[in-house]
Amino acid sequence: MLLEQIGIDFSVCPPKGEEVVTESLPEEAVLALSGQKAREVASMIVSYSERNPELVTPQDILVIGADTVVAYDGAILGKPKDEADAVRMLRMLAGTTHSVYTGVTLVFIDRNGRTGAHAFYEKTDVSMYPMSEEEIAGYVASGEPMDKAGAYGIQGRCARHIRRIEGDYNNVVGLPVAGIYQKLRQLGVDLEQQK
Repeated sequence: MLLEQIGIDFSVCPPKGEEVVTESLPEEAVLALSGQKAREVASMIVSYSERNPELVTPQDILVIGADTVVAYDGAILGKPKDEADAVRMLRMLAGTTHSVYTGVTLVFIDRNGRTGAHAFYEKTDVSMYPMSEEEIAGYVASGEPMDKAGAYGIQGRCARHIRRIEGDYNNVVGLPVAGIYQKLRQLGVDLEQQK
């Protein structure tokens, strides 16, 4: 939905590998994770093209890999493992300010199968109102936090607990589309011409 909003035509091609985080700084972690995803998908595309040259349309391809984490008090919070983990994260974040980092890796594949990559990250600070134990339990029971970094979705029911944000709202949703658009412009990619 966010890519459509800025006029990018795309196909979804999820990576199959396991995410491995070895970095302790959130900005380094999201850059590494987005890079793993983008390079894996680019490798799958190049490999497929080499095996099936008759099926591939000769065009340039852009692979966008992204990953988001929440950071608070030196801890990186990814997706909760279970409901108890979601409760733990929400207790930690309620009534505080934390940071949301999204790493984006852009891998370009030209018509000849050559690749090049550019990566960046966005950071947005989010302040939450305090949440009661009942509010936390109800939110976790809704199931919404289970697949979201930091155990909440700013675009969902948790919006009622957001005091303010400083930075890109879409970054908190999970994809800083304005940052992607600006980076592509800097790299000479004209999205208007791609239509």
